[in-house]
Amino acid sequence: MDLHVALVTVCLCALAITSTEAGIPKCCVKTRTINRYMLLRVERSYEQLSTGACDIPALILYIKGSKKPICAPLKLKAILERIHGGRKRTI
Repeated sequence: MDLHVALVTVCLCALAITSTEAGIPKCCVKTRTINRYMLLRVERSYEQLSTGACDIPALILYIKGSKKPICAPLKLKAILERIHGGRKRTI
């Protein structure tokens, strides 16, 4: 009986870890300024809010041709919307 309980516990823990990506959110630690040329190449973006698990508010940008997202200051959101004509570019 004890072995059965231990096996069920291990299975539930494995399921919890794999379904929540180990509970570690992907947050921006710092932001950097982005030039206008890079803002023209943004494919999609979303906001990181400081109210959740992340410490700083940021704009996470996915640049065409880049594998990693770039963390930019949230104040660039208005500029990005002006450049792309107000189109929604979120994931």
